[in-house]
Amino acid sequence: MSESTQTEPTQGTPTAYGWCAWHRQHAGGVRLIEVIEQGSGSGGALYACGPCRETHGLVPFADRP
Repeated sequence: MSESTQTEPTQGTPTAYGWCAWHRQHAGGVRLIEVIEQGSGSGGALYACGPCRETHGLVPFADRP
């Protein structure tokens, strides 16, 4: 049985639920990591859950200087 990468949120704290691009499953607490811009297309975005951010040393886009 695989180990869950989802963490329990603190009570009363809203969290985002979405697709984690690193472990390729839905997860709670995802944050935007990378914005993929294209000149004439729709582009895209990559999100990561808390455990993947910790494991891979990912810094959320909003927390960057």
